[in-house]
Amino acid sequence: MSQRIVGVDEVGRGSLAGPVVAAAVVFLDGMVGINIKDSKQISAARREMLALHIRHSAYDWSIGAATAHEIDQLNIHHATLLAMRRAVLGIRASIDYVYVDGKFFPDIPCPGEHRVKGDETTPVISAASIVAKVFRDRQMIWLNTIYPQYGFAQHKGYPTRQHRSALAMFGLTDEHRTSFRCGSPKDEA
Repeated sequence: MSQRIVGVDEVGRGSLAGPVVAAAVVFLDGMVGINIKDSKQISAARREMLALHIRHSAYDWSIGAATAHEIDQLNIHHATLLAMRRAVLGIRASIDYVYVDGKFFPDIPCPGEHRVKGDETTPVISAASIVAKVFRDRQMIWLNTIYPQYGFAQHKGYPTRQHRSALAMFGLTDEHRTSFRCGSPKDEA
């Protein structure tokens, strides 16, 4: 009998603005069916294509997020675990096992394990990494239409020179994390 294996990964931990986003994807026996790797090692165009393929071929998938406000309230570590929890709880199918990228496992009612650098070694986590990255990038591009002076479409909220210059000139938006200073989280676990 096939097992429903879930991969979970997040994006946006080091960003100064926007949410931290996690994706959970389910593949039977964890078999993704394509050769993929960590989302950071793939071009944006290829990520878009792969994310579409993954969403269509996965048994199920879900997105979870924690807002900038939640990040400021909880800290980035706990907000990341919250986004992961939301992603896993969004899965409609029953789950047999969960693989989570990183050092920590979220509070979820499912058996599983965390894997450091799992996005590089475990295909079902790599698939989640791609889906999360594409979702968050699209969200930051949309935020660019509201706040075009910040350049979110280019840097996706990360602490680039362009972003820091815009912050110095225009100040913070509601999408910025006030608990982050100079690109370093104040309270990261």
